Amino acid sequence: MVDVDAIRINFSHDQLTFMNICLGFLMFGVALDMTMDDFKRVVKLPKSTLVGLTSQLILLPILTLLLIKVWGPVPSIALGMLLVGVCPGGNISNFATHLAGGNAALSVTLTSIVTLAAIFVTPFSFQGWAYFLPESQPLLQQIQVNAWDMVKIIFQLILVPLIIGMAVHHYFPTFTARIRKWVKRLSLLIFFGFIVFALLGNLSTIRDYLYIVLGLVFFHNSLAMVQGYYFARLNKLPEADARAISMETGVQNAGLGLVLIFNFFPEVGGMILVAAWWGVYDLISSFVVANYWARKKIPSSPVAQSGYAVNADKSRAAKYD
Repeated sequence: MVDVDAIRINFSHDQLTFMNICLGFLMFGVALDMTMDDFKRVVKLPKSTLVGLTSQLILLPILTLLLIKVWGPVPSIALGMLLVGVCPGGNISNFATHLAGGNAALSVTLTSIVTLAAIFVTPFSFQGWAYFLPESQPLLQQIQVNAWDMVKIIFQLILVPLIIGMAVHHYFPTFTARIRKWVKRLSLLIFFGFIVFALLGNLSTIRDYLYIVLGLVFFHNSLAMVQGYYFARLNKLPEADARAISMETGVQNAGLGLVLIFNFFPEVGGMILVAAWWGVYDLISSFVVANYWARKKIPSSPVAQSGYAVNADKSRAAKYD
């Protein structure tokens, strides 16, 4: 058996600082689409939001654990899968949902809530669900990561940029409208660069070991999308909402996962293999699925049934045109 747990990643403090700045800018870009209305909808129109949150925050980690039990990866790969599974959704999910003809307003709402909740949910959820992976406990004890240390890092990388972005959106709407499209394009370029930069010093390692996680990430991501879609449909949500929840469940913020790995798990190479390939693959899968759904028109009436006003959805969606 290949000793993937013995992989060591070359990464300097300066590189980590650069990655942290990149992630902060990505979060700033997400915040330019966020308003307090996104959070008010949770109270006014809770069903679609609660179904989406349940799919992402509860069912996805359970699905991840089940896949780990069936597949039987080594501990570091298992922990990488779990960390990705408890990270918030990636902001590319909003664009993919719009492209797919899904409920863009619901997508933005879920991204906003889960991203803010990640400050506490991600570290404590990771440690909590890891309890069900006894084979990974020796590795976790060796690392000795404190959840509150992760909270501090996530607070700096997510909450601060989000507050700044929302403030810019609120107080300078005209300026925000001018820069939003360019910020999104630059964010996408940064995300690709983010992944490449993280792997530059480890090309031989990635080349020698990436095959171990290729199939695993494919099934993990595919099952996440399927779970999100059918869980929404089982709860009698309209097609547009189901597409949004599928994207929100399947597209995870692998960038945050990489930053956390380099901050807290730099000696666990298997984790970065999962997070790095997930970051690339979920971009591919989301665009493939979105383009497939884009060819299947949704009747207009079911969209309104979700409780998210069609006008609000069109307003949100227009930001991705």
